[in-house]
Parts: sequence; structure tokens; C-alpha cells
Amino acid sequence: MLSLWLPYTKEIEPDAHLLFCFPYGGGNPAFYNNWQVYLPDHFQICPVQLPGRGIRFTEPSYTNFHALIRDIVAAIQPYLMNNRFSFFGHSMGALVSFEVSRLLQTMSLPLPENLFVSGYHAPHTSDPGRKIHHLPDEEFLDGIVEMNGLPEELVQNRDFLQVFLPALRADFTMCETYQYLPGNKLKSPIVALGGTDDPEAGEEHLKAWQAQTENDFSLHMVEGDHFYIHHKEGEIIKIIETQCKTLYF
Repeated sequence: MLSLWLPYTKEIEPDAHLLFCFPYGGGNPAFYNNWQVYLPDHFQICPVQLPGRGIRFTEPSYTNFHALIRDIVAAIQPYLMNNRFSFFGHSMGALVSFEVSRLLQTMSLPLPENLFVSGYHAPHTSDPGRKIHHLPDEEFLDGIVEMNGLPEELVQNRDFLQVFLPALRADFTMCETYQYLPGNKLKSPIVALGGTDDPEAGEEHLKAWQAQTENDFSLHMVEGDHFYIHHKEGEIIKIIETQCKTLYF
């Protein structure tokens, strides 16, 4: 284990292209480990584990978004100096990976070769959903279900879902109180992805990400809803692999 932030990454391979993967709100990033099966050998998946869920369940979740970004940068910085790397973030993870990239650029540190943002509206645009983080528990959970904000297996088990309530509320609080601060465009290319049936991150919401990079931008719509990432792994990996090859071949 490299750190609590990278518990599924036992050792960095010296010639690997690292793919740091950031989870959706309340999510456990362990599911990203499955992607290693689809990726060529020179890629190495590095799921980023936030406190308050997974093996860090007993730790308090962050409610200060900028503190979270600062601490993630400090945790992963040692692994950015000698390897090629890219970021992938889904839903809240897209926003997190974007702000991590911006802080790296501000600090004149190495930047991701590609920033893959999935299932989330561009940060400078209005959130298309209603704010629910302040609601009582049952109304809050109802609101998440209504916006298709949870995998179906969790929706079907409300008692089990209560266990994840503190992390979910903390994550929704960070996203819904996030305030975009204008700054320099990213030097990294941005690749936006989304589910064709995701009302919270439709094609227009995703196209707006183009305004955040001075480099190349592309958009890919994949069949499915907000959680298409659990059903279209092969298609997503193909997009990642093709984009990373495009820069060098």
C-alpha cells in the first residue's frame, strides 16, 4: 500500500502510465480495479480512496472541498514526477479531478496527459439538479434516488443505505456549495464522457467542458444512464486507450 489515499496500488511500476481514478459521491473507488483487466499492460489503475467510505470508513468525510483538493495533491504528488499519468473522474470525481488538475497547474507541478471527466456538468455552468444536501435524511435519500444518483443495488436497500448517509451528505454538501473561481484554462486535453440517458449530465452539460482547456477537447456519449460506467467498462477503456495513443502515435 502506497498510502491511505491509494490503498489498492501496492507499487508503482516504473514505466507505467498511471490512471488515477476518482469516485462518484459516496462511492468506493474499488470498482475501478476491474478496469485493469481491459487495459493494456503499460497502464496502471490507481483508484483514489477518500475518507469516510471503503477501507477508510471510520474516518470523517471532508466537507471542505478545497481542503480535500489540497490534501489529494499532497498525497499523490510524489507519484507524479517519474511516470506518465492521466486522471479519470465520474460525477463528483470529475469535479475533484478537475480541481486537482488546476491546483497542480497553479503549483507548476506535472499535469495529467489527459483529464477524463464523466457524468458531470462543466464547473463554470449552473448545476442542473436541485439542492438536497440540507434536507432531512429520508427526503435527502429520496432526492438522490429521484436524480438517479445511486447504483440500483443501493436504492433497493434503504437500511443498508443509511450506513453511507454521512459520506453521501458530505459529498453532496461539497458539490452543491462548490463555487467556481475563474482561472487559467488547463493545459491538459479534456475528454468528456456521459450516459445518453443521464438527465443530470446531458450532452450540452458535457460540451461546456471545452471552455476549461486551451488544448484539445472531445466528447463521447455512451449508451446508459448516470451509472453507465458500471456496464460499459470495455467501451470506456477503449476511449481512454485511444486518446492516450493519439498523443504519441
